[in-house]
Amino acid sequence: MKQFLLKSAGLMSAILLATTACAEPSAPDATNNKISSSAQTTPAAGTVSQTVDKRLRQLLTQAGIKTQITSIEPSKLPNMYQVNLAGQLPLHITEDGRYVIQGELQKNPSKRVVTKTSVRSNRDQIGKPVSAAVKSSLLANMSALKNMSAKTPFFYTAVPGVIWGATLEGVPFLLSDDAQYITDSEISVIENGQFIGLDETFEKRKNQSVFAALDESQLITYPAISAEKAIIYVATDVNCPYCRKLHQQFPMLNTKGVTVKTIAYPIYEQSPAQMRGIWCQADEDSRRKALNKAMLSGKMTPAAASCNVDYVTPNREKAAGLAVIATPAIYREDGVLYQASFESPEFLEFLGIK
Repeated sequence: MKQFLLKSAGLMSAILLATTACAEPSAPDATNNKISSSAQTTPAAGTVSQTVDKRLRQLLTQAGIKTQITSIEPSKLPNMYQVNLAGQLPLHITEDGRYVIQGELQKNPSKRVVTKTSVRSNRDQIGKPVSAAVKSSLLANMSALKNMSAKTPFFYTAVPGVIWGATLEGVPFLLSDDAQYITDSEISVIENGQFIGLDETFEKRKNQSVFAALDESQLITYPAISAEKAIIYVATDVNCPYCRKLHQQFPMLNTKGVTVKTIAYPIYEQSPAQMRGIWCQADEDSRRKALNKAMLSGKMTPAAASCNVDYVTPNREKAAGLAVIATPAIYREDGVLYQASFESPEFLEFLGIK
């Protein structure tokens, strides 16, 4: 069974306050600072039918929830019910019991400007960026959240009315499509009566949407030198030691038919300026050579005095939708994130090559 993680309730402060790049990404704080449940009330829509209540209890018990379910009520998240658990964060679950979110909802302190409910998504829109109209409405209702802007990525999830977003620093969150309630949890899936993990279909489609939005001309690409068998995207930083180790494997990967597309993803304080120098080189071959020099020998190539364009930030901001928690972040072309050591034999298996 997928084990739910109790996350920090400091999401709102993270969104309210501007943040700076860390020298190294760190794991999420596992401390659980619960939000007062008094801030949440049962929606005016009413109560839950006995049939739905009984079915959801049975489904969750079968899926391995052993904690006492104290009550089930309509959730503040659209198309979901809130399952209150004794001594634990509540669950939010769809009526069909397929999609589950664990977490306390935080009330957005912003004034609600747009009150009309947006047209909600359909199955074909899962993992796609929200429409311009939906994004405009969300941002209008998030004026008190200082890290929200027109550059903030928002995507449709499998639950109509529940939107996935991320700060430009890549911190993910979920929110109702009226932007009134936010949580730092993720959507998990129950299939055949068991938790199977996060919604991989959404993650894959979202990541594919991010790749499609990237400016290909600003990806430093290392093409396969034999018949191409796989394409991977790598979010990288020139000062990340593990990024440098992975970079050393690029020739081997190219020989085996893997094309590597690198996304400039600076996380260290000195990296943005250094990487702008590399990405500012005159052509792709010069950029490749400059990136190789930085990764293999630690020597940075400064930008020419004539280069006054930032070629790093636009793709870095678009890549916020990948919600990178550490570099190097390695993705197959189909959007699947590799989550083990790239020095392991499993890496080539993940790419489908020998």
